[in-house]
Amino acid sequence: MNRSMEAHNFLSKKGYQVQSFGSGDKVKLPGAAPDKPNIYEFGTPYDDIYQDLLQKDRELYTRNGLLHMLDRNRRIKQHPERFQSSTEQFNIIVTCEERVYDQVVECLEAREGQTTPVHVINIDIQDNHEEATIGAFLICELMGMMASSEDLDNDIDELLHDFESKCQRCVLHCLLFY
Repeated sequence: MNRSMEAHNFLSKKGYQVQSFGSGDKVKLPGAAPDKPNIYEFGTPYDDIYQDLLQKDRELYTRNGLLHMLDRNRRIKQHPERFQSSTEQFNIIVTCEERVYDQVVECLEAREGQTTPVHVINIDIQDNHEEATIGAFLICELMGMMASSEDLDNDIDELLHDFESKCQRCVLHCLLFY
């Protein structure tokens, strides 16, 4: 909802063909208390989530930035989507948290007929508005490096090493098939 959509928005504006997904069982957003999150089904329109939070506590969700985030999200696409439900194939998948990386790897390893290669990459990004913006810039920089490669499969280890050194961020990477 935050990191992936910020990157989606930024990369789209830079001309990249992008899709973004969640990987959990439900869409969870902070609630009025840490132990009371707002929970929605994947596929619930961003407009509906926005209106629900607006009715629950406009001041709280304006102050913590959720309404702003949802407003951005609804301008990008209609509703949150779950990666495990997607049948599309990608060349590169970038995650923003190791837990999500593990879920994506697990999902891809479980699929049948695995012949199409995909690079799965994780860059840990804290889940707050400022880090999501920084993360979008970092992901865009990495995508630029990868797009300029004439032989990504051969160059990726060196590209990722250079990226890690430059950005001081640890990157996870694996090549899978689906």
